[in-house]
Amino acid sequence: MSDPRVAVVTGAAGGIGLAVVEELCTREYVVEAIDTSNEDVSESQSTADIGGLKALEELASRFPGQIRAHDLDVTDQDRLREICEQAAVQHGRVDACVAAAAIVEGGNALWEMSPDQFSDLCEVNIAGVWNAIAAVIPVMLSNAAPQDCRFVAIASAAAHRGHFGLAAYGATKHAVVGLVEGLAADLVGTGITAVAVSPGATRTPMLERTATLYGVESVEDFRQSNHLRRILEPEEIAKTVAFCCSPEAGILNGSVVVATGGL
Repeated sequence: MSDPRVAVVTGAAGGIGLAVVEELCTREYVVEAIDTSNEDVSESQSTADIGGLKALEELASRFPGQIRAHDLDVTDQDRLREICEQAAVQHGRVDACVAAAAIVEGGNALWEMSPDQFSDLCEVNIAGVWNAIAAVIPVMLSNAAPQDCRFVAIASAAAHRGHFGLAAYGATKHAVVGLVEGLAADLVGTGITAVAVSPGATRTPMLERTATLYGVESVEDFRQSNHLRRILEPEEIAKTVAFCCSPEAGILNGSVVVATGGL
């Protein structure tokens, strides 16, 4: 039996990130799962719902020896690098990274957003992805078989069309796509690939936050946003992301997988 693949996942304690960790574990990956429990972080700045880190711990109990959880903010590049380097020492390599940590802010016109809100979005949604890139790519380049390494960033349907009250959020997700496309160009000749996945309205704490920003009572009000006429489930997105992490997904290099159910 071959050694398991090793993945680093940010935003791992809630929503899509948590589902990705579970899906990768079912595919026998070892996962370094990163998220924050920082009580100073506002509701909008957490990928995880309340108790998300507990959910990650419960998931770890279902997959003994496959998940190592880290309480860490993605704005801390040095610690991210340490985790990636330690994973390579312990397991011999890092094969995949999923940058899923993100926040949402908005609900009003772009010119009404506070400087702090705009700064927070950029720091987590853009710099957080860049920090993951800066931390993991050098480790991947040291792999014996870097041609099987995959970097996957979670973008959004908001990266492809404007949404009222979410202009700044959408701009950060445009930036995620730009980072991935540029990264793929930088990686030419290494064998490492980069891809973005843009989910539509998915049943997560972030969608609940979006519903609050829009003043709607239920996330089910977003069912009309796609051709399937239903809310997507995080497990569906996780299966797409897990394929993007696989050696077979090299052909997707530099592309954006639009997983919206049709817009």
